[in-house]
Amino acid sequence: MNTEMKNRVPHIIFLYWVIKIASTTLGETGADMFSMTFNLGYASTILIFMGLFLVFLTGKLYLQGYHPIAYWLTFTASAIAGTAISDFIDRTLKLGYTRGSLFLIIALLISLALWYWKDKSINVEYIPSRSSEFFYWIAFLIANTLGTAAGDFLADDLGLGFLHSAIVITGLLILIAGLHFFTKISGTLLFWLAFVLTRPFGATFGDVLTKPVAKGGLNFGTIGSSIVFCIILVFAIAKETELEKQRQSA
Repeated sequence: MNTEMKNRVPHIIFLYWVIKIASTTLGETGADMFSMTFNLGYASTILIFMGLFLVFLTGKLYLQGYHPIAYWLTFTASAIAGTAISDFIDRTLKLGYTRGSLFLIIALLISLALWYWKDKSINVEYIPSRSSEFFYWIAFLIANTLGTAAGDFLADDLGLGFLHSAIVITGLLILIAGLHFFTKISGTLLFWLAFVLTRPFGATFGDVLTKPVAKGGLNFGTIGSSIVFCIILVFAIAKETELEKQRQSA
């Protein structure tokens, strides 16, 4: 097989969603840890993690095929950068969660349209070329940013609080899973719906862990919560690496 045509992204199985949710939750707690706990501010946090995202993305694009560690390092950097960008849009630019979410929805649709215009597909399970993977990661970065804004919109603007927002999003994700298994609705459409929703799920879950009890959280703090999810990611990615080696040997 031509190495350029090897699939460059993971299979969408249950483990993918476990790692994705853990990574997006770390994105919430990690961004808050750097921007607020360490007092770096949103702009500095964005610069740091956008820089890391670009470095990891460059390395990922250079590699042939799918490499779990390179992939999830890139993804986690995009998750942390996305959280900081969302907070910057809301709190520094003063756009608010509603306008910020609408702006990001439009940006995501444009990125997906450009990707589809180029490849005539936005299938996330088979990405054979570097150019297609570039569009893939741009869409992921925007979707991660959108998820944070949407989660904060539910929790703050609609007044649901972090815990109730997580419950609502969990119900929607269960519905999407049911549609996937019991209907013929496009799997690609359902993936993007689930991808966007798992981001606010991770964000609201992160807020439940880190925010004070008075605001509906458990007050575990950003540092402790980030360490817990780093450990979860290490073990989950190790399992994904083992499974990928088995796929390649088969």
